[in-house]
Amino acid sequence: MEKRKVKIYYTSDVHGYFYPTSYGDREVKPMGLFACASEYKKDDDTLVIDGGDMLQGSAYAYYSRNILGSCEYIAQMANDCGYDFYTLGNHDFNYGQEYQAIYRNNHKGTCVCENVLDSEGNILYPHMIHTMKNGVKVGLVGIVTDYINVWEKKENLVGIQVVDPFEAAKKALEDLQGKVDLTICIYHGGFESDLETGKRLSETTENIGYKICTELGFDVLLTGHQHMPVAGRMVNGTYTLQPLANGREYAYVEIDLEKEAFSSGNATYPATITSINSKKVQPNPDNAKELCGKYSFVEAKVQEWLDEPLGHLSRPLYPEDKVKMALEGSGIADLINRIQLDVSGAQLSIVGLANDIVGFNACVTTRDIIATYPFPNTLVVCRITGEKLRAAMERAAEYFEIDENGKVVVAKSFLSPKVEHYNYDYFAGVTWEIHPEAPMGSRIQNLCYQGKPVQPDDEFTLCMNNYRYSGAGGYPMYPTCPLVKEINTEMVEIIMDYFRTHGTVAIDSEKN
Repeated sequence: MEKRKVKIYYTSDVHGYFYPTSYGDREVKPMGLFACASEYKKDDDTLVIDGGDMLQGSAYAYYSRNILGSCEYIAQMANDCGYDFYTLGNHDFNYGQEYQAIYRNNHKGTCVCENVLDSEGNILYPHMIHTMKNGVKVGLVGIVTDYINVWEKKENLVGIQVVDPFEAAKKALEDLQGKVDLTICIYHGGFESDLETGKRLSETTENIGYKICTELGFDVLLTGHQHMPVAGRMVNGTYTLQPLANGREYAYVEIDLEKEAFSSGNATYPATITSINSKKVQPNPDNAKELCGKYSFVEAKVQEWLDEPLGHLSRPLYPEDKVKMALEGSGIADLINRIQLDVSGAQLSIVGLANDIVGFNACVTTRDIIATYPFPNTLVVCRITGEKLRAAMERAAEYFEIDENGKVVVAKSFLSPKVEHYNYDYFAGVTWEIHPEAPMGSRIQNLCYQGKPVQPDDEFTLCMNNYRYSGAGGYPMYPTCPLVKEINTEMVEIIMDYFRTHGTVAIDSEKN
């Protein structure tokens, strides 16, 4: 029997973090794609793979889209990191098909994304059979969560269809049977169930990684999207894992195979996998100097742009403990809601804060804004009844849980299978009390608008981002609310313009 090895370096959810920085400051941190890729030891037995969400998320990505107007440098960076195959993530659609095409057309790697079809039903980025120089035939299938259809702006999906990823992967796997020695599914999605117990953690189909492991027969499932670390393990015969986002770690996988003869003439007799092992590695930024230096002329401009002052606050606004902010109010959320009310003219406003935020210094810079509002959201105004408003607030109040010591903590449902602090919404324009000790569905009390109790049939105009209006995050009441208007300017631009217009913004001492 002949023995062969296949090695994989895998990243996912890089989100435009190429340099070892979070962009919240100028400090060097153990993160970024360059720090990862500088440690890859690529040879003929090696594949370098990415799981999507490359084009959006960081200040660099924002600068590429809105200042440079092109992601060509991003594609070149991926090329310099040696990527052979990649799939698309949901955020790779945020800036439209033309922008994404610049990335794909300049990327030397092969895009595989089985469930993205053209308007006639043809698979645009079909699965591939790649023959390694050692003779091992590898079948690679890419898929992306079809919740793109829920979240993405319709104009960004013109001419394409994003269909059921499970069915697409199933058909591709059937086609590969008997033709390859090793099957790999690159899934921009995560796990809906506990991998140890199989307990269902989410009722949506946003993530179906566990279903893929238990109902299909891939040898390897590389996942992403949830931004959570999942150490390599075998689940019902499929080896799966997930690395952290933003280049904070990469996965290294070694697969040992044996077969009578690794040759094209023996393709109908797949190899036996004798072992799969992996490790996840936190990169060392000291190793990334060569790659960082190649694009320093762009990065220097990004850093200079980030430090441009846009306006002032009467006092700085920094994040506090998550539960404290959610219970007592957040000056950061108040300011964003204030800006949303100003630009929309709505009576009420809601905002969710990102999992990690920097806040605003007294002298507000572009850096503060991008590091505090990292989403490519636009705004909508809808008309909502008092009944639906209360239901939405009750959903937000599910964020709280009482632990065994009687302390208010973040509910497990907001932490697993994915950390989702951004699905707790801060409301402006009404007053209320939150009682986290009360049963879910009755935690919002004394809800009033302009001092009067809100009645079920009252109607209000409500401003929110387009992501929340889709119903994402467990808010199914919002898509049923009539649309009043859309504000098709990205929220980051709106915040920047607000400071440019207002100069110094007074911050009240009390938080909503």
